[in-house]
Amino acid sequence: MPADEKQYLLGIDVGNTVIKAVLFDLDGERVASYAIDGQSTTPEPGHVERDLEELWRNAREALQHCIVEAGIDPRQIVAAGCAGHGNGLYLLDHDDRPLVGIQSLDTRAAGVAGELAAAHGDALHAAALQEPWPSQTPVLLAWMRQHRPDVIERAGTLLMCKDYITFKLTGQKVSDISDMSGAGLLKMPECRYDDELLALYGLAGLRTLLPRLVDPTEIAGTVTADAAAQTGLAEGTPVVGGLFDVIASALGAGVVETGATSIIAGTWSVNQYLAEEPVVNRDVLMVAAFGPERFMIMDNSATSASQLEWYVREFVERGSHHDDPFGFCHLRLAEVAPRIDDPYFHPYLYGSPQGAEHRAGFNGVAGWHGEGHLIRALFEGVVFEHRRHIERLRDAGAQIDKATLSGGGSRSAVWGQMLADCLRLPIAVAAEDETGALGAALSAGVGAGVFPDYEAAAARMTRTRHVYQPDAVMSAHYDRRFRVSRDLATVLHGFWDAQHQDAQS
Repeated sequence: MPADEKQYLLGIDVGNTVIKAVLFDLDGERVASYAIDGQSTTPEPGHVERDLEELWRNAREALQHCIVEAGIDPRQIVAAGCAGHGNGLYLLDHDDRPLVGIQSLDTRAAGVAGELAAAHGDALHAAALQEPWPSQTPVLLAWMRQHRPDVIERAGTLLMCKDYITFKLTGQKVSDISDMSGAGLLKMPECRYDDELLALYGLAGLRTLLPRLVDPTEIAGTVTADAAAQTGLAEGTPVVGGLFDVIASALGAGVVETGATSIIAGTWSVNQYLAEEPVVNRDVLMVAAFGPERFMIMDNSATSASQLEWYVREFVERGSHHDDPFGFCHLRLAEVAPRIDDPYFHPYLYGSPQGAEHRAGFNGVAGWHGEGHLIRALFEGVVFEHRRHIERLRDAGAQIDKATLSGGGSRSAVWGQMLADCLRLPIAVAAEDETGALGAALSAGVGAGVFPDYEAAAARMTRTRHVYQPDAVMSAHYDRRFRVSRDLATVLHGFWDAQHQDAQS
């Protein structure tokens, strides 16, 4: 490639539903992108699975279309990186063929998580800075060992979802420290595998399943001839270890300084701040590391934009076609003004860290309420869950005076303003919508030597599109409704638990 030819960085973002290939120039401008929806299956209640062969087919197609759309010589791509949803369980067999694909919305292991927490919760948190939870990777693996020992016999390698794409591109079975620490599989803060930690999960003897551990910016391998033929990438293109997608999205939104706060409104409600040292606090969900003195302190749940995706799929798109179903929801929202007696919605379609038995529901609906009121309640319920997480981070010592919003929900001006009002914080929104892919591209740029570090990469490649300022009147409105929503959830705990017990009987 001529020395004066323009260079590019490729980010691949593997979500619970969509896989995206996005090409950026070195100034962070998006050159081309392509996204494909995948199919999840629910073979049993609480089980959420995906076909890894379909995931690779979709990845190939996304890469092919992205490169064609860009109209470049693929040799101009300096490096590539993957970001992917954390946790869940992805296993290859001894011949490196797909064996299991469980997504991070899965709740089948709730009982195992409870058993592990009761037996070893203190020791597990001391080692991994997490307590067991249902879709956590080691908890799902422990469930598999208890309920499907035949699968464990056939298993050869455990990967995270993005690592499967890296493997198919390079032939290298690796995972990075951000994904593995986010999954509770590393001794913290050292960020290393540990046999005693595995034994606490009931996984003694299964360390052989764990792949080679790399830094997110480390070159994991290069694109093979076979992968090049299937994707349109150039053989030999470096591929870095990549990132847990919530960290990638924060980096792609420009959150690189110690103390900076990132809110991601995506499939999960992600609320995190960057610290030089891990916080040891049982009230926060996890601590994930992505480099020396780079720890993300997080409190998260599957309670964010996935709630709206469910509503659109089940009600807006049912029986008729909408060219813009999310736009339709915003039109209905615009028809109603907020009132103190609006309905409430608890965003627990996929459970809650407070209990896998938690369920979603509308409450306080009256005959004069219409669809716009229900959609507003859903939006508000999501914001209240973000607020609950932010308050837990503050209680753990975070000094939060502003935040940066990314994820699918950042495209909604309603959600952006609601968050600013409800949290009483200025909320900045990144100029680039595909922050996960951009964060993966940033890590690729650092790994390839284009940038010396994340700070330099973010300074050149990230920008802010808009800042929402809190409105004092609406802040007071949300303060009152947040308290009512929280109290109502307390009242409903008994009902949710009884419903869960009935389902188990």
